[in-house]
Amino acid sequence: MHGVNVVTLIGNLATEVEVREVAPDKRVASFVLAVDRASRDGGADFVTVSAWDRQGELCAEYLGKGRRVAIDGRLKSRSWEEEGKRRSAVEVVARRVEFLGGGPRRDEEDAGADVIPFEAPAAAG
Repeated sequence: MHGVNVVTLIGNLATEVEVREVAPDKRVASFVLAVDRASRDGGADFVTVSAWDRQGELCAEYLGKGRRVAIDGRLKSRSWEEEGKRRSAVEVVARRVEFLGGGPRRDEEDAGADVIPFEAPAAAG
C-alpha cells in the first residue's frame, strides 16, 4: 500500500514572498505561513511553503506579509550538513495556493481592480 502525502493549511503569511531562480526558466517562491493552533493554549505553527514556476510568480506578485491563504500540497523533508552539524527541515510544496481575504496585498496602492488569480498549474518541484 502506498502512503498518502497530502497537506491542507489555512493561515497568514508571516514573511514576504522570496523568489529564487534555481535554473534557467525555473523559479521557486518561498514564504513562512503562520497557522493558528486549535487548542486552549493558542499560538501558531510556522511552516515554510514553496511554490514553483508560474504559481510562485503569482504568489510573489499578489501576496505580502499578513495575507491569508489556503495551501494544498505535500510534505517534503530535506537534510544537509552545516558547520559540522546535521540539519533537517520539513516544508510544504504547494500544489495549489488560494488567495483568501484579510491582510495586505503587495503594491496595494498601485493596484487597480481586485482581480486575483486563485491558482496556477503547479510544476513538479
